[in-house]
Amino acid sequence: MTNGPVLYSLLADGVLVLHLVLIVFVIGGLLLTIIGYCRQWCWVRNPWFRLAHLALIAIVVVQSWLGASCPLTVWEDNLRRLAGKQIYGDAFIRYWLRQLIFYEADPWVFGLIYTLFGVLVLLAFVFIPPRFRRGRR
Repeated sequence: MTNGPVLYSLLADGVLVLHLVLIVFVIGGLLLTIIGYCRQWCWVRNPWFRLAHLALIAIVVVQSWLGASCPLTVWEDNLRRLAGKQIYGDAFIRYWLRQLIFYEADPWVFGLIYTLFGVLVLLAFVFIPPRFRRGRR
């Protein structure tokens, strides 16, 4: 039988890693799209990749405009509380992941950064459009 606090702590760590993976996907996705276009990589025009990328940054931008907290942050914090831990733990991996993901600034700064980045993703979507295939060849 699994100890409840240990399970909640592991789940919280998993949510934190998922958060980092999504951030890397959003930032890296734009960089790889631009590099891939210049190097003529076909996969950067994959509609599933491009639509997922655009949708994810759109969600982040809308959340920032609404002043809403990221659901992953809320979920992780709730799991940490259920584990009976402080929200900012001192485990090595958790500490450094939080240092990479969370930083202090006024909410309008994040909104501006997210919006500008979202505009860049949208411009890449327009000027390096995905290729939707019609039927099989």
